[in-house]
Amino acid sequence: MSRTIAIANQKGGVGKTTTSVNLAAALGSLGKRVLLVDLDPQGNATMGSGIDKYELELSVLDVLLEGAAVSQVMQPASAPGVQVLPSNADLTAAEVELMSMDERESKLRHSLAGISGDFDYILIDCPPSLNLLTLNAFVAADSVLVPIQCEYYALEGLSALLDTIEGVRDAVNPDLVVEGLLRTMFDGRNNLGVEVSNQLVEHFDDQVFRTIVPRNVRLAEAPSHGLSIVEYDRSSRGAVAYLALAGEIERQHPKTSESVAANQLAESSDTTNPAEA
Repeated sequence: MSRTIAIANQKGGVGKTTTSVNLAAALGSLGKRVLLVDLDPQGNATMGSGIDKYELELSVLDVLLEGAAVSQVMQPASAPGVQVLPSNADLTAAEVELMSMDERESKLRHSLAGISGDFDYILIDCPPSLNLLTLNAFVAADSVLVPIQCEYYALEGLSALLDTIEGVRDAVNPDLVVEGLLRTMFDGRNNLGVEVSNQLVEHFDDQVFRTIVPRNVRLAEAPSHGLSIVEYDRSSRGAVAYLALAGEIERQHPKTSESVAANQLAESSDTTNPAEA
C-alpha cells in the first residue's frame, strides 16, 4: 500500500505548494511512483507540475462529486515518476456541494482506495484553510506534513491545526499522525529565523525534520517554468533540500516501496498465461 501524506498549513505563503510539487519530484527522482493530488482551488500545484489548469477536461472536482475514476483524471507531471490529480477554480464549488452529500468527509479516501497499490506515495496539497477539502485530505491520509516558515507568526495557528488533526484521529481516522514539521524559507543570517527554528526543535523535538528548506531564488523561479526545482536546477540549494527531505521520508517508511513492488509482482503473476505456468 502507498503512504498518503497530506501537506497542510492554514497559514498561506509558507511553502505548502512548493513543498508538494518538489517533494513529489524528489521522490520521483529516487525511482518512486508518486501521485500528487491538487486539492487547492488555486491550482498552483497543477501549474507547477507543468499542467495547464485552464485546459482541463476533468479535474479532482469530477472525482469528488461525480465519482470519476482517479485513473481517468490523473495526468503525467513534467517530473518523471509523478502523476497529478489536477485542479482549478472549479473546485471552489466542491465545498458547497459536498455539504449536502453523505460521507462528505470521506469522498477522497474512497476515491483513492482503488489506486493506492499503484503508487509508493500519494501527496495531497491542501488549501490554505481548515475547510471540508482539508478534512477530506486528513481522512484520506496516513499523516500530515506541516511546512512552517521561520518567522514571528510561525507558531500562530499551529496549535489549531494540531487540534484538528487530533479531532480527525479521534472521530474518523485513528491512524492519522503528524509526518513532521518542515522549516521553510529559512535564512540563517536572520536572528529571528534562527530563534524560531530553535523554538520548533525545543517544543516538538523529533517531529521536526532535520532538513531545512532555505530561501532560494532558483526555487522561486521554477514554478514559472512549470518545472520542479529538481528539473529546473538540480544543483541548487532548494533542490538539494527537497532531495534530502525525500531521503528522510524514505528512511521513515522503508516498507512502503516494498509493498508496492509486492503488489506489482502479484499482478504480474495473476496475468501469467496458465499454459505457460
